[in-house]
Amino acid sequence: MSPAQPRRRGVCAAAAAALVAVTALVAGCGGSGSGTASTAGSAVTTTPAPATVTVALDWVPNTNHTGIYVANALGLYRHAGINLHVLPYGTTAPETLVAAGKADFGISYEAGTIFARAAGEDVTAVFAILQHDALQVGVRATNTAINSPKDLDGKTYAGFGTPDEGPTLKYVIRRDGGTGSFTTVDLNTSAYDAVWTGKADFTLSYTTWEAIQGRLAGKPFKSGFGLTQLGLPDNYSTLMISSNHFLSGHGDVARRFLAATQQGYEYAAAHPAQAARILIAADPNGLGSQTTLVEESADLLARNYYLDASGVAGPETTDTWAGYGNLLFDAGALANSNGAKLTTRPEWSTYYTNAYLPAGAK
Repeated sequence: MSPAQPRRRGVCAAAAAALVAVTALVAGCGGSGSGTASTAGSAVTTTPAPATVTVALDWVPNTNHTGIYVANALGLYRHAGINLHVLPYGTTAPETLVAAGKADFGISYEAGTIFARAAGEDVTAVFAILQHDALQVGVRATNTAINSPKDLDGKTYAGFGTPDEGPTLKYVIRRDGGTGSFTTVDLNTSAYDAVWTGKADFTLSYTTWEAIQGRLAGKPFKSGFGLTQLGLPDNYSTLMISSNHFLSGHGDVARRFLAATQQGYEYAAAHPAQAARILIAADPNGLGSQTTLVEESADLLARNYYLDASGVAGPETTDTWAGYGNLLFDAGALANSNGAKLTTRPEWSTYYTNAYLPAGAK
């Protein structure tokens, strides 16, 4: 589903100098507290005045968030003068928290950002955590009645209630010659359990998490059902967003925070096993019993998702935004703040910015 592993750019000097320290940390199952990031050589740099940055998670800690926890453990945020404050997932969407100024940054995804911004919320994508779509149609591996998307017609879908699900599934079903007609039920259990217990015929799940989780539990999904494999335009499954209000008033803080975050994800791409240990150490109660899942997910993300084609973490492109964004617009799924359907195609280049990434991340 994703391209072959691109050539990786080396981590920056601060991260490279910290590798010895962090290797010792993870080898000894160290904690998740900040380490000290050294500068290259004997040069002495001045740490900027500290600034607290809040990041709202979209779910419990998982491998989509690894680069953030790595940057914290390596001391990269501290070296950049950033005091990181992670807001745990709650009932309020990260997009809403960011737009309301309750969080400086938040974890979102392309469709979520599109819906929020189309509705007038002050959100802008500033960092592509996953460079590609990581979702698949989850069908029980033993289900002989579903062998291609058109076979989903008339079946039951276990959904999550987000407005992108319908247009996405109808697109891939119709592209395969089906009508795109199916029944939706609310998903109140894990994706693979809903499908394997017969509560639904199919769902949407992350190949980088739930598909691995299901396989490890002896409940695998069918292969070949990745959304981009089925013809869906590629898109950013996980993004970091901010608000124009915050960016315009705290541009230097945003640049420092995103530079450290980029280093964290590039380290995770180059050292997935160590990064997995750092993530587990950051949330031992939630992830300590899922070591194999975290390690396999970290490895898959490092190989196929964290870096763009030039080996850089974070940059976004208008082409990727337009491909999936236009699908949602053409499906009539986008609405303004009054709930009226958008009639003018959005200018997708305004939905994201690379301006706060380090120089060279074009």
